[in-house]
This record gives sequence, structure tokens and C-alpha cells, in this order.
Amino acid sequence: MDEMTLAVVGIDFPNEDKARSNRRFEWLASAIGDPVTLRPEPRNRHDPHAVAVFSQREVQLGYLSAERAPLIGARLRRGEEVSAIYQGLRGSVAYIRVRFGGGAPTLPSEREPVDPVAPLGDDGFYPDPDGPEWGA
Repeated sequence: MDEMTLAVVGIDFPNEDKARSNRRFEWLASAIGDPVTLRPEPRNRHDPHAVAVFSQREVQLGYLSAERAPLIGARLRRGEEVSAIYQGLRGSVAYIRVRFGGGAPTLPSEREPVDPVAPLGDDGFYPDPDGPEWGA
């Protein structure tokens, strides 16, 4: 079982659906802990490794960062069991918590901010203390 926090980027771009749904609005309408879905997009014209993130209401929320998408996408294509939840929003980046191998992801416990100049606030984002241990 592997679990980590991942950044979701592109949250301020409009979706290409007929309604031109608003990604940031969808994040703001979501509660911390709400489930999200990850979908590889091998035909994405900008990045064949792209992994899109969707809300439980089927609205696209953005994409995994380009640094993490190839590994996460490969694991999804292999059919590994994955579950993901909304973890928090900070500036122009949202965060999700992902768990491979079954079970529900757990949110990291709240802790004091490392950088007193940039406090985390009440946005619900508390990064992994030591970073990922499993190569993502």
C-alpha cells in the first residue's frame, strides 16, 4: 500500500465542456475528504502522460503535475487499485491524497507550518513531512 499527496495544477483554466465549467469553483464547492477520480489522458495534445482529476460530480478539476503524472499514470494503466480524496487548496494549486493498494487515503495530521512567513492557514493542506518514500 502506497499513499501520498499530489499537486493538481491548471485549476484556473476553464474546462472545454459546453458549459465551460469552472475548476476553481468546483474545488471551492468541494469539502476536504471528498472523493476525486484520476483518469489518464494518453491522447492529450500537450502531454501524453497527462492524468486528469475529476470531482465526484464529474467536473474536471485540473491535472496532476507533469513531474508526477508519468508514474501515477503508469500505475493506473497497470490496473492498480487507487482511491483519492481532496486534501486542500493553496493559491493556484489544489492537493489530493492518493492511496494505492486498497483502502481509503488518510489525511496527514495538522502540524505547525515550517515557514512562519508563509503560514498554511485553514486551507486543509498539510504536506507529507518527509516526502514520498515510493518513487513518485
